[in-house]
Amino acid sequence: MPKGTIKKLVADRGFGFIKGDRDELFFHHSEVQGVAFDDLQEGQTVMYEVGQGKKGPCATAVKPA
Repeated sequence: MPKGTIKKLVADRGFGFIKGDRDELFFHHSEVQGVAFDDLQEGQTVMYEVGQGKKGPCATAVKPA
């Protein structure tokens, strides 16, 4: 599983962005596992999988590292 850092959270809209090794990926609150979306913080290291969303690649199965 790749690791990345949460670059930005938009808590009131339920999504965020992860800065990975190569790209910045969108993630939706429904993809967060093991913790509540509200427990995540910008700058936190997370593990994720890369999936395909409506607008291109996105992070899935997001969980704290």
